[in-house]
Amino acid sequence: MNTYTRRGFLLVAGGAGASLALAGCDNGLASQGSGTIDARVDATLNYLFSSYPEATDLRDKSVGMLVMPLVTEAGVLVGGAYGRGALRVGGATVDYYSQTKASIGIQIGAQQYAHVLFFMTEDALGEFRYSPGWVAGADVKYAVVNEGDRFSADTLAGSSPVVAMVFGTAGLIVGATVEGSKYTRILP
Repeated sequence: MNTYTRRGFLLVAGGAGASLALAGCDNGLASQGSGTIDARVDATLNYLFSSYPEATDLRDKSVGMLVMPLVTEAGVLVGGAYGRGALRVGGATVDYYSQTKASIGIQIGAQQYAHVLFFMTEDALGEFRYSPGWVAGADVKYAVVNEGDRFSADTLAGSSPVVAMVFGTAGLIVGATVEGSKYTRILP
């Protein structure tokens, strides 16, 4: 029986450079245990809300949050991204998800980042939870968070059913986005 991994996929699809870049940026979620994922989700939320207090307004107005504590992205012309996280509704974990993304184009490097998808309506949350593989599209609104640019949760909450906050970016690829990412429910 063949076992395929994301590193093996990148080796075949993107050449040895992409595979080596991804191998050097292991996303640290080797354990599939729910306790490990939940602990990382808690740490990520603590960091987010202490570093960007405005995010608490989004949390309070949302009906659910998908928290991806660490996503690793790498590419040499062909790239990919992978991470695991948890969906929280009412402060409790209700499901676990993986995120995958493939890309082709002018790119070289690797990066890691965290992100949270805030579901602002019951319809958006239901569509996410009950689809076999939800793909983030153009309807996702991004909240830009950095030291010099704060945002207003009131403005964002009314403008989109899903608001994404990408933060904690480290690496060499310019920009981090969830657009085109596929989220699939997993068993931890």
